[in-house]
Amino acid sequence: MYKVVDKSTIAPLFAGQEHTMIRSCLEDCMGYAYADDLAQPRSAAIYVGDFCFFGGKVNTELIATKPQDYVGQGVLMVPPDADWEEGVKAFYGARAVPWIRYATKQDPSRFDRGKLAELAGGLPAGFELRPIDQGLYEEILALPWARSLCGNFASYSQFAANALGVVILHRGELVSGASAYAFFRGGIEVEIDTRVDYRRRGLATVCGAALILECLKRGLYPNWDAHSKESLALAQKLGYALDREYPCYCLYPW
Repeated sequence: MYKVVDKSTIAPLFAGQEHTMIRSCLEDCMGYAYADDLAQPRSAAIYVGDFCFFGGKVNTELIATKPQDYVGQGVLMVPPDADWEEGVKAFYGARAVPWIRYATKQDPSRFDRGKLAELAGGLPAGFELRPIDQGLYEEILALPWARSLCGNFASYSQFAANALGVVILHRGELVSGASAYAFFRGGIEVEIDTRVDYRRRGLATVCGAALILECLKRGLYPNWDAHSKESLALAQKLGYALDREYPCYCLYPW
């Protein structure tokens, strides 16, 4: 397998796939890719954050390839069709745990800014909503439960130049946040996390609404791809609509 530098060579292999993280890589924003050939690739894999997306003809070597950054880590493999799905299951067997994710429609006209402002204003007394600055960025990276809010960025400067996020503090402690898991040209992939002991207090709703409003203000699209039905329900509360369910396979650790 070869590491791809010129992403235009593999773009046709991902035609029709609407995942914004594929765009992140093809647009040279984040992530990296591998292919079976650099001049005339027939199969390719894109890696962004914990995700691996496949394109083209099924290739067992690509399915088996473990980039160095993922050694000892986990990965969530997203097959584009039944053939790739069978390839993943055939190679990894029971290690590949099936999961269903929920993609939302990429339609900025659905958002009701008035309702979002109302939801963003629902912060409980004693809590503080703040944008992610460099100090909070560094704090997030040191918290295992919150790291995904900023952990896919190489530096704060990359985050500040291309993305955004907000957090909620309680008594000086970071307890919830909504931020960019990844970015692409014209938008971000939304990530929301709340510390376990602060869940079910409406904090994710406040964070999510505030982040969406700021994205719309900046002309960015906040894409939401839900990992669970609970995440989908929150997305729908904020104005998103379900587009489709799709299968993926978790390997934790890989």
